[in-house]
Amino acid sequence: MSETFRRMTGREPEGVWAAPGRVNLIGEHTDYNDGFVLPFALAQWVVLAAAPREDGTWRVRSLNRRQTETFGPADLEPGRVDGWAAYVAGVVWALTEAGHHVRGADLVLGSDVPAGAGLSSSAALECAVLTALVELSGLDVAPLDRARLARRCENEYVGAPTGLLDQAASTLCEADHALFLDCRSAENRQVPLDLGAAGLELLVLDTRTPHSHVTGEYGDRRRACEEAARILGVPALRDITLDHLDDALAQLPDDVMRRRVRHVVTEDARVLEAVAIADDGRPADLAPLLDASHASMRDDFEITVPTVDLAVETARAAGAHGARMTGGGFGGCIIALVPEGGSDAVGQAVAAAFADAGYGEPAWFVGRPSAGARRVS
Repeated sequence: MSETFRRMTGREPEGVWAAPGRVNLIGEHTDYNDGFVLPFALAQWVVLAAAPREDGTWRVRSLNRRQTETFGPADLEPGRVDGWAAYVAGVVWALTEAGHHVRGADLVLGSDVPAGAGLSSSAALECAVLTALVELSGLDVAPLDRARLARRCENEYVGAPTGLLDQAASTLCEADHALFLDCRSAENRQVPLDLGAAGLELLVLDTRTPHSHVTGEYGDRRRACEEAARILGVPALRDITLDHLDDALAQLPDDVMRRRVRHVVTEDARVLEAVAIADDGRPADLAPLLDASHASMRDDFEITVPTVDLAVETARAAGAHGARMTGGGFGGCIIALVPEGGSDAVGQAVAAAFADAGYGEPAWFVGRPSAGARRVS
């Protein structure tokens, strides 16, 4: 990336920074309900080289899109910069709104995080840019505060109503661990995730059914959860436990809202159980939780689509111990817990099922728990 930066700008970069995409092992749509999540960072990254500019502007070159965007302080108002560059401008805006002085910069970035796949390519972009700009500007911003600023970019500048999960995973994760995050208190800790020691690996399969958090369905689910919490008289659905779920459901006015609540409450319980399993070094026992999570997302939260359901069903039939959709839904990726070395065979089985159904060809790789955002050179 340094050589690319030199070629495109005619000068030396001050450094190279990177931030990963993430896969959520379990805990979908629990984050904005003040609940629990268990993601881990991937070995797929947004990587950028950067150097300060003295004219107070930011020039960003995307190698993937072969586009260059330039913006200055007058362009930072939300809505002035759109498309992929909004995630960059939004980071500058969030830092500025927090009272930081952000130096202008040249940034050249590339990514191997699949876009639109539910693997948080947008959060990886935000966190990579933020990590670089914090260092270039000599700012003192704690890791968790960096995640919060990146989320503010996505919520208020880009307009996607996501929780803290994606940015926290991209910032805080450590290699060979998952991140257990309490989305209310922001308390977090690293949970060991040594799948290889148990003879397992995690297949990540992109159905190539694009999704977007900015579209209405995601927001509809969030509004339904918030309205249910209001009716139930609790700050968030996280405050409803399994023991009180039936009583809570009986107070809700319609079956759709009851199903939405049931998903969130049972999903929070699955996250807590998954953490206990990982702490005990029993990763094979995660499989039934993955299956139950998918059924809940399909039937109660209604966020899966036919390609995703077919991929999950085929993966199980091809030897996966458990499988589920991962990410915000309405497309994107599945994950499957498979015997070590078995990911390609399961991926090929899904590809054959897709061909028979007239769907496009999926892509897949083995998900390896990796480290969060950092300077790499």
